[in-house]
Amino acid sequence: MEIKKTAMAGTLESSDAQVTVEPGNGTVELELSSSVMNQYGRQIKETVLATLERLEVDNAKITVVDKGALDCTLAARIECAVFRSCDKADKDIPWGGMIR
Repeated sequence: MEIKKTAMAGTLESSDAQVTVEPGNGTVELELSSSVMNQYGRQIKETVLATLERLEVDNAKITVVDKGALDCTLAARIECAVFRSCDKADKDIPWGGMIR
């Protein structure tokens, strides 16, 4: 999917994550901050990159502010932000179909 505009999903509440996607410069650039970085930073990064790969996003800047979200929550926030950035949030959304 091509990221057309900046979009955001999620909140900064406990057990959630705020994800922002923007058009990239030819690669996937990830900026990650997390309240549980020392314990789960590698797993969070892996989840983010795997989700973007499943969505076929290869040119984007993604910023994740994690507040202890589960992997499924993180994947859902990424999926939502990507769909919003591609103007697919209005109709025909394959929620969950892209992430298996």
